[in-house]
Amino acid sequence: MLRLLRSNPWVVIALLSVISLLNYFDRQSLSVVAPQVQAALHLSDTGYAHVVSIFLFASAITFVFAGFVSDAMGTRRSMTLFVTLWSLAEVATAFVTSGVQLGAARFGLGLGEPGLWVAAPKAVGEVLEKKHRSLAVGIYTAGATLGAIVAVPLTIAIALRHGWPAVFIVSGVAGLVWVPVWLLIYRNAPASEANEGSLGNGFAAFKALLVRKEMWQLMIARGMTDPVWFFYLFWFPKYLISARHFSTAQLAQLGWIVYLFGGIGTILGGLLSGYYIRKGYAPGIAYRRAMSISAVLVLLSPLAATAPGITLSIVIASIMAMAHMSWLINLTSVLLEVFPAGQLGKGAGMVAAGSAFGGMISTELVGYFVTHGGYGPAFLLMGVMHPLALALLWTAFRTKREPSYAEITA
Repeated sequence: MLRLLRSNPWVVIALLSVISLLNYFDRQSLSVVAPQVQAALHLSDTGYAHVVSIFLFASAITFVFAGFVSDAMGTRRSMTLFVTLWSLAEVATAFVTSGVQLGAARFGLGLGEPGLWVAAPKAVGEVLEKKHRSLAVGIYTAGATLGAIVAVPLTIAIALRHGWPAVFIVSGVAGLVWVPVWLLIYRNAPASEANEGSLGNGFAAFKALLVRKEMWQLMIARGMTDPVWFFYLFWFPKYLISARHFSTAQLAQLGWIVYLFGGIGTILGGLLSGYYIRKGYAPGIAYRRAMSISAVLVLLSPLAATAPGITLSIVIASIMAMAHMSWLINLTSVLLEVFPAGQLGKGAGMVAAGSAFGGMISTELVGYFVTHGGYGPAFLLMGVMHPLALALLWTAFRTKREPSYAEITA
């Protein structure tokens, strides 16, 4: 039985989906119980924004180095390290008694969580052929959005029954339980395959990445567009309560819908680009076409704040989440085209660092907007980032079919 599970690559994708769910549950849970946590710790909205920024700052640090750690340790051991670290930090969040301690716990969470998004593409590249990779990325990323979906009602249910600290204990322990299952199932790819195109783990490898135009294009694009998803993760539940006057019960009933559509976007994004590839388009063109559709849809963002009714506001927000996650799936797939296997962990980490830095800046901006005037400017800002990023990325897509590194060296 164990041998059968190990031989099926989709079992690995299932494991990645489960841990992606826990990753986003851990990330989302604080925003859902933020009013209770802020009241218990006497934390203002500005202080809450600082806590989120601390988490994102730690994420940026990890993204820079996680690729080197993942390439040096291998996918199996590095994933174990990352999941264990963030799960312990999640448990620690339950015992904080001040804003400073909360910031420290979320800093620890930020040091661990991003490693998943560096190691997971490596795992996909190691166990699946190219034609299946975009769909696989969509599937495990759908696990993340499912985590954001269930976080809203489940977090509220746990908090109402056992208090908000129990939320972090339950989710942290779940991550620790996942680790031995991962160690039992996953086996690293052969060294020759895992190190394909590798430039080593030292300064030379870092320098080689810094001179690649595509790396900077992808990094800046992540920094511009990921704040849209961060806004819906960290601020939208608070928006529904403070600006739309949702009760806790209403948030539990309807707050998850946006994240459901985010999950749908992860699947649609992979299916859409896969459709274009099957029609004969080069992968780069397929990804660009799919991302162009997303860039058009996010222009609806300002209407979410000005919609006269809450139903229309949630519908527009749901379209935003779906469009962004479709975009993210295809941007992640571009990484698999641009970087050979031996550089993928480092390249993915550097690109994702842009996400964290962009999130830090946008979080402080949103905190300022909310404190000094409301959510309207934030929704407006979220509507223009994807079109600008698409223009920046236009030349990063490979427009011709090219042989893989393995085919060249065969």
